[in-house]
Amino acid sequence: MARLLLVRFGLVAVTLFVISFAIFVVTMVLPGDVATQILGQGATPDNVAAVRHQLGLDQPWPLRYVEWVGGAVHGDLGDSLVQRRPISEIIGRRIGNSIMLASFTFLVAIPAAVAVGIWAGVKRNSLGDRAASMLSLAAISLPEFVTGVLLIMIFSTTLGWLPSSSIVEAGTSPLTRPQIMVLPALTLTGVMFAYIMRMTRANVIEVLDTNYVRSAVLKGLPMRRVLWRHVLPNAMLPTISVIMLNTGWLLGGLIIVENVFSYPGLGRLLLTSIQTRDTPLLQALALLIAATYAGANLIADLAYAWLNPRVRFA
Repeated sequence: MARLLLVRFGLVAVTLFVISFAIFVVTMVLPGDVATQILGQGATPDNVAAVRHQLGLDQPWPLRYVEWVGGAVHGDLGDSLVQRRPISEIIGRRIGNSIMLASFTFLVAIPAAVAVGIWAGVKRNSLGDRAASMLSLAAISLPEFVTGVLLIMIFSTTLGWLPSSSIVEAGTSPLTRPQIMVLPALTLTGVMFAYIMRMTRANVIEVLDTNYVRSAVLKGLPMRRVLWRHVLPNAMLPTISVIMLNTGWLLGGLIIVENVFSYPGLGRLLLTSIQTRDTPLLQALALLIAATYAGANLIADLAYAWLNPRVRFA
């Protein structure tokens, strides 16, 4: 297990290094210029050159990349070119809101998806199984912004039960008005629920058809005990990977949902950094999302190895 940990952490470090270089290159070749954005109508070639020199944008890109990576390793993400504040301070104010929304979605979607997937796998080809499969396909097919607009039309415009906007007043927390997180969480839950439910259902059906499960049933063991002792421990192995991938997707998937509902999280901040060409802030947010994906994959690998001895002893 120790060797597995070392190998996985090494792979995560290499992955983040490659991703950081890709992020830097992509943000460097983006059209537009932050100096022009800052100056606005007063942008002249001389003024643009002066601002670029002041911001250090005229330095060679390898030097800028080394400085950025070195600072990120030590926890210094630099300053925003547009807001002229430390990036860690800007992200710190938004990341809490995104974590609250992601956690709320995670706690609702995962247990429900796993429970429905197990039930559909056990009751395969039944009317309920077919209905759950059809609803999950519909949820996967609809983009998040379409689902969000439909929920706004139903629960806000028509029924008037929930607010259509998730704006959080300055100096307050989303928990002061938890109802503003319901519609964004339901929008995110739709996609997560569908993927995890279908994966769980397929895994349960596959394990139920194995010889050792059939032997347990023929020996007269109660079906509930067969499910808990033999089916679920093996059926959940691939599902864990899907759950962890969706954990990483939550942070990146918030971009669309947060903008649909005007929720002040990392998603809206990322879009703002793109619109204003604030490259240091954009790089920091992209690296944070990539690190979330890498960390989620690492947890999935370790959980898989812990549940399956063949992996850690291979």
